[in-house]
Amino acid sequence: MNNLTARRLIIVAAIGVLAIAFFVNKYFETANAPNRPTPPPTPTPQVEVLYAQSTSVASKLEVQGELAAFNKIDIFSEVSGTLQGTDKPFKVGSYFPKGSVLIRVDETEAQLNLLAQKSTLLNAVTQLMPDLKIDYPESFQQWKTYLDNYDVEQTLQSFPKPLNDQEKYFIASRNLLSQFYTIKSLEERLNKYEVKAPFSGVITQTSIQPGALVRSGQKLGELMNTSTYELEVTIPLKDLKYITAGSTVKLSSRDVAGNWNGRIKRINDQVDSGTQTVKVFISVNGKKLKEGMYMLGEVDAKAIQDAIRIPRNLLVNQTAVFTVHEDQLQLQQVEVLKITEDYAVIRGLDNGTPLLSSKLSGAFDGMKVEVKGSSNQVNSSNPGNAAVGG
Repeated sequence: MNNLTARRLIIVAAIGVLAIAFFVNKYFETANAPNRPTPPPTPTPQVEVLYAQSTSVASKLEVQGELAAFNKIDIFSEVSGTLQGTDKPFKVGSYFPKGSVLIRVDETEAQLNLLAQKSTLLNAVTQLMPDLKIDYPESFQQWKTYLDNYDVEQTLQSFPKPLNDQEKYFIASRNLLSQFYTIKSLEERLNKYEVKAPFSGVITQTSIQPGALVRSGQKLGELMNTSTYELEVTIPLKDLKYITAGSTVKLSSRDVAGNWNGRIKRINDQVDSGTQTVKVFISVNGKKLKEGMYMLGEVDAKAIQDAIRIPRNLLVNQTAVFTVHEDQLQLQQVEVLKITEDYAVIRGLDNGTPLLSSKLSGAFDGMKVEVKGSSNQVNSSNPGNAAVGG
């Protein structure tokens, strides 16, 4: 054996020894390693289902708004003069019954001017009498009776009715009709020195005190009726079909204890182009109500036919729900008719369709599930849990 052959045998032997050592080491590592438990299979989620059932679903609309008095007017003066005091102070919070005097302006000057005009007319009629006795003797007596009853302190009475056209033209030629209507205008204006309450209410604004000079056209205050209020609310255009004038509304306030019953009085025909809502006015009255109160309401709306009501949290992306088919979740698109804070009203599910009764964390389309109480597909023709509907 030469040197080259011997060298080759040594190399092969060394490689064999290393290989044997490697496998022996692996054997002992495996033998000494602790036994690792096999991870258990992921359990299939157990779920409860509801069974869809179309029916007539009672509908309610939630509204909110600010309360305002139904009757509220600004008080203006149509005459000038000094403001006088009345039986009740013209102050904020003062209550005035219907027909009572709100304000009184000094009418002395206007009263004297009216008396002067009536005296002038009395003089003109007196001067007319001799001519009437000669030219129209048949009318003399009725004019004499009118003159005898004439009193400048009383409301001016109408002239006697002419018996013929000649008498009418004769009276007109003496300018009596012009004087008559001037006096009637002054009498009418004299009534404006007192402003009376057109309805029972409370003063909510004042801008003048007794003794101050009042100018014609000046705003003096504001009167508000406290017996009837209106709540102005906005309703989405898509929900307008569910309400009508006369629908009842249950009202409440977060700040004042109590409940009130209102009724829809008017529905605006104009749609707000920016929000696509319509203004609705609700009439309400009762104790504790104040203008400016913020109120919440629930409108008894028309029932929605052939619909299903489900908890709102069962909606997925506001357009679909999870149903169960052959132990798998299926994401099914539905028609959402109405959504409130607690529930949603939908269409698009066949009667008896099983759907999740509560929200399932991590749910996805095709997810394996097991309906509680059954290891097989839910039999929709024999609902066992609950019916979803009205």
